[in-house]
Amino acid sequence: MMESTEMTALAKLVIITGMSGAGKTIAVQSLEDLGFFCVDNLPPVLIPKFAELIEQSKGKIGKVALVIDLRGREFFTALSESINYIRDHFTINCEILFLDATDAVLVQRYKESRRRHPLNPGGMPLEGIKQERTLLEDLKGWATQVIDTSNLKPVQLKERIAARFTHADQNMMSVNVTSFGFKYGVPIDADLIFDVRFLPNPHYVEQLRPRTGQDIEVYDYVMKWPETQAFLAKLLDLLNFLMPQYRKEGKGQVIIGIGCTGGKHRSVAIAEYLGRTIGASDTEVVRVSHRDAERDRH
Repeated sequence: MMESTEMTALAKLVIITGMSGAGKTIAVQSLEDLGFFCVDNLPPVLIPKFAELIEQSKGKIGKVALVIDLRGREFFTALSESINYIRDHFTINCEILFLDATDAVLVQRYKESRRRHPLNPGGMPLEGIKQERTLLEDLKGWATQVIDTSNLKPVQLKERIAARFTHADQNMMSVNVTSFGFKYGVPIDADLIFDVRFLPNPHYVEQLRPRTGQDIEVYDYVMKWPETQAFLAKLLDLLNFLMPQYRKEGKGQVIIGIGCTGGKHRSVAIAEYLGRTIGASDTEVVRVSHRDAERDRH
């Protein structure tokens, strides 16, 4: 109990970064609404100075969010050095929130906003996006949380951030279970992907075809097979092992992707089951979403 109290008392520093056009402005506004002191476009070399101010405030500045836009390799080097310095010299809970989106979505957003990409202001946005993705590849691997905003409306992104950082002060891990269809692409922000296309498919049962895995008839159909029960037992055993390891590493959120062909029946049912089962834990806050369940409803 003493250890938990001490951890919740630690000041929190959230570094918001990621692809240009992926939603960093919305993210920092969301954290500001949650009571974070926010600074936009801070040079990475100044991050240690900010950490020093946080510690010297003795709790008066408890939650800080910094938006870092990378404009070149020198920025990436400065950011990595600053983060390592903070972790070595300060008792601050430092997290990296990385926002991403597919190239096609980012190009469309640039067209709609008529903005130029900062890495390729005189050329096509796609070339700048590709350069930026290469520069950010290592940083994305360091992130404690990655959010794919490709299919998120601004209000949904705010909800994701609020769900994550509202519970962060309670030292609880946020687990997002999302179903999807492989034919529509794999979620790029998922930490774990599980393919359930080997399970019997309700699509071939005429009365079940128009329904989704959230309907009890489809759910029961997916769950009744011995291979489903065997898979779930092994999956839960794996997750029960992994979650404490992620918490030990300091990971605040885990995104679990469950995929079937169309993301309508099998993956939805399995995601619903995981949400109910993992949600019974007192150490994780679980959110279930279905990316593609309604995609072909009409």
